[in-house]
Amino acid sequence: MILKDNFDIYDKLFPKDDILTGKEINQLKSKGKTILFKKKDVIFRQDTLTSHVMFLESGLVKLFRSGKNDRSIILKIATPGFLIGLVSIFGNNTFQYSATAIEDSKVYFIDFNTFYSIIENNGKYSVYLLKEVCKDSLNIFNRMTSQYQKQLPGKIADIILYFAENIYNSYAFEFPITRNELAELAGTTKESFIRTLTEFKNDKIIDLDGRFVKIRSLEIIKTLSRIG
Repeated sequence: MILKDNFDIYDKLFPKDDILTGKEINQLKSKGKTILFKKKDVIFRQDTLTSHVMFLESGLVKLFRSGKNDRSIILKIATPGFLIGLVSIFGNNTFQYSATAIEDSKVYFIDFNTFYSIIENNGKYSVYLLKEVCKDSLNIFNRMTSQYQKQLPGKIADIILYFAENIYNSYAFEFPITRNELAELAGTTKESFIRTLTEFKNDKIIDLDGRFVKIRSLEIIKTLSRIG
């Protein structure tokens, strides 16, 4: 068996409630391969042909879309249990964004034809995947909207909460990406991001030591996030 018995993660690929049959689960397990990507390795590039469905087993992966003048928008930091590239695979024959590992990561590559055959013949699994894609898309829409509607303190508070609650499930963590990438994620400049983060530190809202962040006043962070 290639996949580990980690139900917290693999329930995303093999959901409960008898959505998949034992035969279908065995097909997904046998028609795939786990590949290790080192930090900064490219998993796939924007505008290249799609080939496999990819399931993140461990690590963190940055999903981003490149535009003009080498500018990019970070769409998401994918965590274990995420199906990478699903929108591109079923929406087009090329990837609509790029993916790189921001720490050592294991990605399970699933044969596309096998995966497609299962969802074509299993309506429950198709509906389950559609809900997952829609939920993830709405989260991205909400974050993008916040970038344009919120003031700088609200944007930075959102980023801190994003890593604390969505990525690490801890109010003390280390940023896994550069200040420039954090600024891209927040929809601001590197200088503005650093200045606001320093202001949070000086106001004793957070502790900051290099990339390490500890939230000292969760109430203030959540208030800044809410009022924007």
